[in-house]
Amino acid sequence: MCQLLGMNANVPTDICFSFTGFRRRGGDTDHHADGWGIGFFEDQGCRVFIDTEASVNSPIAELVSAYPIRSRHVVAHIRKATQGQIRLQNTHPFQREIGGRYWLFAHNGDLKDFRGRPGRILPVGDTDSEEAFCHLLNQVLADHPDGRPDEAGLLASVQRVAREVSRHGTFNFLLSNGEWLLAHCSTQLAWIVREAPFSVAHLSDDDVSVDFRQQTGPDDRVAVIATAPLTDNEAWNIIAPQTLLLFRDGRLAASLPTAFEAPPVRQGTPVAHIAAEHAIPPALIA
Repeated sequence: MCQLLGMNANVPTDICFSFTGFRRRGGDTDHHADGWGIGFFEDQGCRVFIDTEASVNSPIAELVSAYPIRSRHVVAHIRKATQGQIRLQNTHPFQREIGGRYWLFAHNGDLKDFRGRPGRILPVGDTDSEEAFCHLLNQVLADHPDGRPDEAGLLASVQRVAREVSRHGTFNFLLSNGEWLLAHCSTQLAWIVREAPFSVAHLSDDDVSVDFRQQTGPDDRVAVIATAPLTDNEAWNIIAPQTLLLFRDGRLAASLPTAFEAPPVRQGTPVAHIAAEHAIPPALIA
């Protein structure tokens, strides 16, 4: 399968440590060698690097590993092609603009016989992943014509689309517009929040450690989401299949079910009411 990596933080943070281990999965510690990409939100801008080379051999990936780009929202992907040729236009993360903001999307999985409904947002390449991304954004626009949903509205739209698209196959994905980071687990995803008291972390895919006590402030908080845990000495949270998570300011802010029988979130529902409607522990929504 493809590999996903996301980061959401309360202050601009670099992802060099996590990406150093992550890129090894693109042709070294794993067999995903059909391209890779990473996108960083910086204020209203979005810096995206994509390459059709295996990430372990890519000079661009080497640059990203050594270049401390600071961002509060990062979406990265290593590709194992199942649909679509190995071309730049088929390389994740995909980027579009709606509502005056950039949106990034990366998908892990394989969707069979999926076709999105017609809309303003169109795919450029020929992957099922980009088709699903365009479909998702078109549904957000159908629900929120100005392209600027609030948090509860976005959760409602994405929950409905995740349930619908998951009927066609595996639909693990990361989605961000620079304000929130959403992660949907169809089969496999894990997450961790790093905050004080910080400690030393060691990568699973490379013999590299970092002492976060020397690189962070006491109020810093960073959530990292990955297909599989990136470190071997930290306690990662394994996400239950058919679950949609929303991260805000470096913490888990909401967790919703996307199983086919799960009741949808009504549009306009205040976020504070979502937990009660879906029997979510209060600690998982803020």
